[in-house]
Amino acid sequence: MRCVTDLPQQTLDDATAVLRSALDGDGDAVVGTFDDVVDRSGLAGAYGVAWCLAAAMVGDPGPPGSCALDFPGIDEAGYDTRWVARFVSAYANRDVDTGQALFGAAVADGLLPDCLLTLAGSTVATLRSRTR
Repeated sequence: MRCVTDLPQQTLDDATAVLRSALDGDGDAVVGTFDDVVDRSGLAGAYGVAWCLAAAMVGDPGPPGSCALDFPGIDEAGYDTRWVARFVSAYANRDVDTGQALFGAAVADGLLPDCLLTLAGSTVATLRSRTR
């Protein structure tokens, strides 16, 4: 698994920009940053930023397969919420294949922008809850 610290500095900078916009409550800027990343680095770049956001939520992942998704009612949640829960779980379990499959499915379903916006919001909510 590629470690977040092994990602290019531009990816880390883009993740920081997404988080700043999300902290400001500026969803348009979050989407705009992801659009800029895709224009510059393709979907692989957006995936790297999303992986960074998952890392911000989880921290250092445990051993592969050590985390279980505990989200009551996950199957009734909206697509973007289910996607975020599963994407973050993939990160936590060091399951790059599942993370990539989820990313590809969101692209194919035309829902990647919604998923990434929800991921940014969830990351901010998690970070805020840690500072209380």
